[in-house]
This record gives sequence, structure tokens and C-alpha cells, in this order.
Amino acid sequence: MTDLGELGLSSYEEEVYRTLLVTGAVTATDLANASGVPRGRIYDVLNGLESRQLVRTQPTDPARYVAVQPETAVDRLLAERALELRDEWTRYREVAADVRSNLLPTSPADGSVWLGSLGSTEMQTALQEHVQTATSTVHAVVGPPYESASWDTLEREVDAFFDGTTPDVSVSLLVSERVLETIPDAFFDNVQTHSATVHVRALADVPLSFDVIDQHVTTVDVPHPRRRGDRLGIVAVTDTDVVDEFERHFQALWNDAIPVTD
Repeated sequence: MTDLGELGLSSYEEEVYRTLLVTGAVTATDLANASGVPRGRIYDVLNGLESRQLVRTQPTDPARYVAVQPETAVDRLLAERALELRDEWTRYREVAADVRSNLLPTSPADGSVWLGSLGSTEMQTALQEHVQTATSTVHAVVGPPYESASWDTLEREVDAFFDGTTPDVSVSLLVSERVLETIPDAFFDNVQTHSATVHVRALADVPLSFDVIDQHVTTVDVPHPRRRGDRLGIVAVTDTDVVDEFERHFQALWNDAIPVTD
């Protein structure tokens, strides 16, 4: 690419402009012959150069065309490119802002609800960061809507869950029998490598999926109102009375459940 091409001129525009610098004022027909630009294109090229203030038209009959001085032309082309770069920079900043906001679910004003479907990348990241806050215990109940999800979808969330746990955290995982049927045997061989202790129990009927972290915060999965195998989002609660109530229900469910890895 030539220098003028770098500044935004097409090959025909450059040929016409350079030719005009040599010929001076000239008609479109003579300019086409001198520059080698096809006659069928010469007016389009001249109109483009004139709109960018690189060529002037003399009001003769027939009209003649004159190139502006090279220094002026270069300054105008440079200004065009600078404007394009500013617009491009603005666009990239907007794209970056969109990407940044989509990598993690954005907490709304009340800081309690996050929208996110099962297995989505943003919710995997959110789940990891949520579990990473645990310092001693994680009590988790897995039922709807996971019961209707495929193992591929469920596995992404399970991996994110255990990737977020630290070696000194004790995990108690209660799953419904329908979820248990989906989990491959290899899963139970691997879970013990993630935390200090991992206990898994199963219960025939689990009405709700939720977890309790350190008896300090609980998150509750909200099943999607239209898609049976999906989740609309997650509600997080830090109110002490609410968390204690969920912990009490977890212990009742846990006591009724059948050990799988105990």
C-alpha cells in the first residue's frame, strides 16, 4: 500500500490526484486518458475527491478539475484518519464495556438477584466466586431445575462449584435421586480431591435447590417459568433469620437422606 493509500485514498483516487498535480486544470475526459482511470469511473472518483476537498471544480464549459496543494491534501486526509481512529477507539471502549459487563452477572441495586441460565459461563464464574467465600462449610441442595438438565450442563456447574472450594472447607452435598441418576460414577471418585471433606447424600424428593455458606449467606435457585430444564436466576440472602431458616431445613433434609459417599 502506498503512503496516500495509508491515508485513505483508493488506487483510482491516488492516480487521479497525482495526475492532476502534473496536468493542472483538465477536463474529466482528458484526465481519464492521462491517468488510466476508466471513463466509466472517472466522475465517481472526481466526486469522491471533491467531497473530501482534495479537488476543486472550475466553472468552465466543459468543467475542469484542479488538485489542491499537496500539503493541504495531506492535512485533510490526516484529519479524516484521526477522526476515524477516535470513532474506532470509542467503539472499542463500548465493546469492552459490554464484554466486561457480560463476563459476570451484574448485581442490581439491592444486590440480591442475579439472572443466569444453567451452565452459562457468567454463572459458572459467579458460582466459583460465591463458593470461594466459604471458610468452613458449604451445605448445598441440588434438585429442580437441575433434575431436567443434561449431565453436560450440570457438569459445568458442578465443576465450577468444586473449583471454587478450598482444601480446608467441608462440603455437604445433598442431591435428589433424579440428579443422582444423571451423575456418572467417576464424579464420586474425583470430588474428594477438592475439599477437606465431601459428603454426598441422596433424597428421593428435593423440592428446591439452595446452598448455605458458613451459615452466613444462602443462595436459592429460581427455576425458569417456561423452560423446565433451566434456571431463571439466583437469589442471594444474608439476613440472619432467613439464613438460619434455610440451614434448619438443610439439616432436616440431610438427616432424612441416604449416604452416597459417607
